[in-house]
Amino acid sequence: MTTTPLNLHWPTEEDTASAARAIGASLYPGDVLLLDGDVGAGKTHFARSLIQSLLNAPEDVPSPTFTLVQIYETKNGPLWHTDLYRISTDSEIDELGLFDAFDTAICLVEWPDRLGNMAPKHALTISIQPQGDARSAELSWTDARWDKRLGEVAYRD
Repeated sequence: MTTTPLNLHWPTEEDTASAARAIGASLYPGDVLLLDGDVGAGKTHFARSLIQSLLNAPEDVPSPTFTLVQIYETKNGPLWHTDLYRISTDSEIDELGLFDAFDTAICLVEWPDRLGNMAPKHALTISIQPQGDARSAELSWTDARWDKRLGEVAYRD
């Protein structure tokens, strides 16, 4: 179990996509990624790359900004991609069925600050920051499941 974040540097969009694919390959139902960062940080690009790498057949992967949730059937199980930016109350999150999905699906959550203390304790948090055309990411977790899975992620600083 780690308390020290893993800091990564992704010089290009393809490096970001490559890291997303590497992390995505190890995900299964019950895994939650909390994607944190400002507007334009690269959260959706990361999520889209991860999702496309797990799809059984290519399909469009739109941002869930307006739909709130997009659900995909992947080779690793069901995957929920959610954007909580427009959420303002806990009851709206509950109505989405997200809390049940945390146990039964792979979940990618953009704007996880909206969850407050309801964020799953076993989640992997990926905080993405733009640095010009590059991105930096800080990965943090408390659940030991992530120690081994992240051991082979490329582009470590």
